[in-house]
Amino acid sequence: MKNIGILGSTGSIGTQTLEIVRNNRDLQVVALAAGSNVALMEKQVREFHPKAAVMWSSQAASDLKDRLKDTDTTVLCGMEGLLEISVMEELEVLVTAVVGMIGIRPTIAAIKAGKTIALANKETLVTAGHLSMPLARKEKVSILPVDSEHSAIFQSMHGENRERVSKILLTASGGPFRGKKREELEKITVEDALKHPNWSMGRKITVDSATLVNKGLEVIEAKWLFGVEPENIQVLVHPQSIVHSMVEYVDGGIMAQLGMPDMKLPIQYALFYPDRRPMEGRRVDFFELGALTFEKPDTDTFQGLPLAYEAINTGGSMPTVLNAANERAVALFLDHKIRFLQIYDLIRGAMENHKPIADPTVEEILEAEKWTYEYISEVLQKK
Repeated sequence: MKNIGILGSTGSIGTQTLEIVRNNRDLQVVALAAGSNVALMEKQVREFHPKAAVMWSSQAASDLKDRLKDTDTTVLCGMEGLLEISVMEELEVLVTAVVGMIGIRPTIAAIKAGKTIALANKETLVTAGHLSMPLARKEKVSILPVDSEHSAIFQSMHGENRERVSKILLTASGGPFRGKKREELEKITVEDALKHPNWSMGRKITVDSATLVNKGLEVIEAKWLFGVEPENIQVLVHPQSIVHSMVEYVDGGIMAQLGMPDMKLPIQYALFYPDRRPMEGRRVDFFELGALTFEKPDTDTFQGLPLAYEAINTGGSMPTVLNAANERAVALFLDHKIRFLQIYDLIRGAMENHKPIADPTVEEILEAEKWTYEYISEVLQKK
């Protein structure tokens, strides 16, 4: 029996993780955490019987506590609750699937407690990779990537000498607007941006895929996860989303991981690594597929990628500003308050006006995030 906890259990990654638990009786859920979806959390607690459940807001926690009076599950609240479940003695694997900076402190606490991390929280690496990865090495803790591309890279490096890696080839679907030019994106709607051609994901990450910001963040993550410099991480647009990423070695040989675009694949791989478990679902039919194609990304139109390379090359707190500006800009876009292309404008403006802090602490990372939010609020007030 393997005891797992899930931060972000009501989101896309969290609910798919629980699907895997349903099909594998040797997985036991000991802790769940979510933001504000009390109704779904109640259902999850009644099905999986965790020892503890955390809601981010005190109101949601109070509501959940009332609903679960007839159970033995302890209801906790906020950051204190997240930190408490992240270091539970019986916890073995922590799935960090929360969105945003709130994932950093619980992940670091879990690493210090020696827990295996199934990582789906981008901020842990994008903004705090310089803190989390050295700590994981010091504590001899495994960081197992849940993101499909990083899982593919991880699998392509399995059994290989990482010092013999010459290049990472990170694939991107191209999103719903692949092939369009900047002028065609002027009147893009929220509904248009949420129509991803291949993947079923949350709203924010679907927009991030459309802007290519998501791929830029993945470049930053790959740098920290695999110790490969950004100039040796190449992004390829691969519309079929079958090749999830590749690794080129010094002899010119390339290892790739292929499969259907299904997030349950990398989630299950992380939960059972190094074992592989059977899983229901569609298989790749190469006769039906016919061909696999690759394209160079259009970085003039989709500026998320060059902005990310600029942020990681600047270093320090700049990736935090990139991430925070994008988070706020996408939220504004989803609220119909800005246009699609203004996402890039807000990110660029924040990066140009920020004075980077070298080697920031967690507190300085959170301050940089706060500064970014305030900057964007001021920009919008002036318009």
